[in-house]
Amino acid sequence: MKTDPTADVPPRPIVVLVSGRGSNLQALLTAASDEHWDRDLQACIAAVISNQPRAGAIDVAQKHGVAVHVVDHRAFSSRNEFEQQLAVTIDLHQPVLIVLAGFMRVLSAEFVHHYAGRLINIHPSLLPSFPGLNTHRRALEAGVRVHGATVHFVSKEVDSGAIIAQAVVAVDPDDTEATLAARVLQQEHRLLPRAVRHVLTGRVQCAGTRAVLRDIAPGELSLLSV
Repeated sequence: MKTDPTADVPPRPIVVLVSGRGSNLQALLTAASDEHWDRDLQACIAAVISNQPRAGAIDVAQKHGVAVHVVDHRAFSSRNEFEQQLAVTIDLHQPVLIVLAGFMRVLSAEFVHHYAGRLINIHPSLLPSFPGLNTHRRALEAGVRVHGATVHFVSKEVDSGAIIAQAVVAVDPDDTEATLAARVLQQEHRLLPRAVRHVLTGRVQCAGTRAVLRDIAPGELSLLSV
């Protein structure tokens, strides 16, 4: 009788940081509910941490039975104190990967260095274009023909870490900020679980300012929507 050598191996923990409604968290949880996630990745979403006590993502996590922690940045007198408590809370779960899924806080260089290579973020633009906020409005004002989303390793500079994967969305002539944002978000929900999978399998690794690909075609890290 053959036995599964991974049957007694506990799943590798992932911690997700959130601030908002949690649609990308939902996309990750949906992906994680697939039987292939446990079998192939031996990973699970162990905890969700929000800096906003009323974030919709908290309800999303609780409905899936995922542990939730609130570390409200407003309860601390400095960013350093906030990040110290955030790190303590993350480290309770000893994660192999920390995913920023709509986490709206800029992290210090010290914090990023502590989690170097296992801290990733999803950003609603085709980086390096339009880092920061109001990306969809800025894309429309610039008159670009394509827009999209990027998953990247987090570096000490905001939205400038090594790019893991991107999704491209055509900009329609009659697009508004809202319609463009909605289409980009649809692609974010496809892109983030795929990027997490490739990082967990070691097929994408951080090497300074670039992401190194191992046994994977670059096309597997790009999504096109027309």
